[in-house]
Amino acid sequence: MDLLKVSLLGLISGIAGTGAGGLMAFFIKDISNRSLGFIIEFSSGLMTAVVCFELLPEAFEFGGIYLTFVGVVAGILTIIAVEEFLNKTDYIRRKYKNSSLLKTGMLTAIGLALHNLPEGIAVGSGFGASIELGLTITLVILIHDVPEGIAMALPMRLGGFGSFKAFFYTLLTGVPMGIGALVGAFLGGISEKMIGACLGFAGGCMIYIVLGELIPQSKSLYRGRLPVIGNMLGLICGIIVTA
Repeated sequence: MDLLKVSLLGLISGIAGTGAGGLMAFFIKDISNRSLGFIIEFSSGLMTAVVCFELLPEAFEFGGIYLTFVGVVAGILTIIAVEEFLNKTDYIRRKYKNSSLLKTGMLTAIGLALHNLPEGIAVGSGFGASIELGLTITLVILIHDVPEGIAMALPMRLGGFGSFKAFFYTLLTGVPMGIGALVGAFLGGISEKMIGACLGFAGGCMIYIVLGELIPQSKSLYRGRLPVIGNMLGLICGIIVTA
């Protein structure tokens, strides 16, 4: 498969997955804390499964334990730095009534954009091995990007962004996947250790976002049993998808 086709397929699948979830911004203007907590926890479980059963195992295979560990720590520290920047940005707190929920959506968007870059590399490398492998990886990524798009769009929408603005930012997070697919397809023989470090970095970003932002935000919205069930369902669905 030629370079342009692989890049376009990576770009389209990245935008289509998150964009499908982002469409929720147009249809939901108000939602109960109970339902929003369920959606956020479902996405948390799904992301946890992707990190634990897809990203990190592949990272260990390509980069080894030490390089993967460095990547994970770097990803966590990066999101912490972004979080601190957003916490110190008075603009968000002054302009938007629910700045905490909006910050959760923005951090999720940033983390997923970083997460989609190495996924794009995986798509490009997969097509380099075989068309069947490339298509399989693309389909898996597209499926698990849908609830992740919801986890971005709804907090941004309910935090104060307009429907189009929330949807637009959600679409943007799919662009790095096209860039990653281009890099993976073009380089082909890219260092396996570098791929491992990138996957570890993406995993670190997602781990911190799930444990440090999404789950605490869900608990602050609703502390009942439904969000916990959502988390377990997301985890089970994530295991099925990554399998």
